[in-house]
Amino acid sequence: MELRAGIFLHSTPLLDDTVFADVVLFLKEYNASGALGVIVNRPHGRSLHELVEFRHSRPLPLFYGGPVAEQHLYFLHRRPDLIGGGEPVVDGVYWGGDFPSAVRAYNNKTLDLSGIKVFVGYCGWDAGELEAEVEEGSWLLSGLPVEVVFEP
Repeated sequence: MELRAGIFLHSTPLLDDTVFADVVLFLKEYNASGALGVIVNRPHGRSLHELVEFRHSRPLPLFYGGPVAEQHLYFLHRRPDLIGGGEPVVDGVYWGGDFPSAVRAYNNKTLDLSGIKVFVGYCGWDAGELEAEVEEGSWLLSGLPVEVVFEP
């Protein structure tokens, strides 16, 4: 298996004393410039409606995506029919798009919760960094099905 968008990485005990202890990460982007992904198995502990900007929203759990840009929200979804402008990642999974329309659809109960996951922050690596971490044994590549992204 090789590094590419759409695969999962599992942290190993080498990362136990870091923010990446016991995480499953979904790689959203991988190219010559580096890599970008989100941690999919770490609830943030807050809900969308707890944020001032979205205080009138229905509750939607947030997930800790990673230590980069923790002041911003990012999302993966399977609903390009309701959320325009998303960037295709792999197998019907999209990154981002028109977040206000996603929130409106969600608040109107037209968006299936299993088809969207919102993250606070993300993980990023410059060219060669992730490859070095995989080579040293910090990450194991996994062929989990992409549906795992949307599990609670």
